[in-house]
Amino acid sequence: MAADLKKMIPELSNTSVCMRDPKKVQETLESMVKAGSNTVQVISDFDMTLTRFAFNGKRCPTCHNILDNSKLIDDECREQLKELLNTYYPIEIDSSRSVEEKLPLMVEWWTKAHELLVQQEIKKDMLAMAVRESEAMLRESYQLFFDHLHEHSIPLLIFSAGIGDILEEVIRQAGVFHSNVKVFSNYMDFDESGVLRAFKGELIHIYNKREGALLNTGHFKELRTRPNVVLLGDSLGDLTMADGVQDMENILKIGFLNDKVDERKQSYLESYDIVLVKDETLEVPNAVLLYLTGNK
Repeated sequence: MAADLKKMIPELSNTSVCMRDPKKVQETLESMVKAGSNTVQVISDFDMTLTRFAFNGKRCPTCHNILDNSKLIDDECREQLKELLNTYYPIEIDSSRSVEEKLPLMVEWWTKAHELLVQQEIKKDMLAMAVRESEAMLRESYQLFFDHLHEHSIPLLIFSAGIGDILEEVIRQAGVFHSNVKVFSNYMDFDESGVLRAFKGELIHIYNKREGALLNTGHFKELRTRPNVVLLGDSLGDLTMADGVQDMENILKIGFLNDKVDERKQSYLESYDIVLVKDETLEVPNAVLLYLTGNK
């Protein structure tokens, strides 16, 4: 059975690929192909999923890091943001704590970080420069990924606990912000002179992407005719991003395991259908999407 699957999609033989149940992956893919690519949608996280985790051995920045490292904030603010990271990040990745226990602490972290950014009176027209000067990079073969989805009119929904304005700028500067891309994230609220005054709406953080998905059920209604989901993420918190999809028929979950491989591999294999270990490319997602659209 697994041999058939690797014939269907040779890239699944890559050394970075791990699957707990290849038979299930094959059945899901066959069922999706039968339904047709016009029934497919892609739901993805952004930081460290569509963007690279590292390049030449150096960590790449997330949307928040792009601001943290930019000239748009002063040294004192940078220090305070770093303190928040050192306090809360170990909690976020602590597998011995429950999500319930982490939730209020994550909200606390994001809220404090946003308050610090608002105090910096960041100007909207400086964001493009901050992105341009950063070392943020989309994963290798991103062009094929975005262009192929657009060409086949397959919606790409990006859910991110990052900063929507920065995220959009990264995609825009890469030249792939096509009309089929929709972003759900934390957006900045600028006053009429273009200065950051607040963040809009409900806070989206790593553990409430599900509510984010459900809040946007209006958007999901348009997607009623697309009950087949390819989900991309890099954390276990990303697994709920498709919870707003009604009458789902099939979901194929592809997870990027970027670091702490030994301690996290088992939980990723139990949660994601395909786990990509230290893989900085979109080669496997691209191969899956080419298979689903009949461009094998």
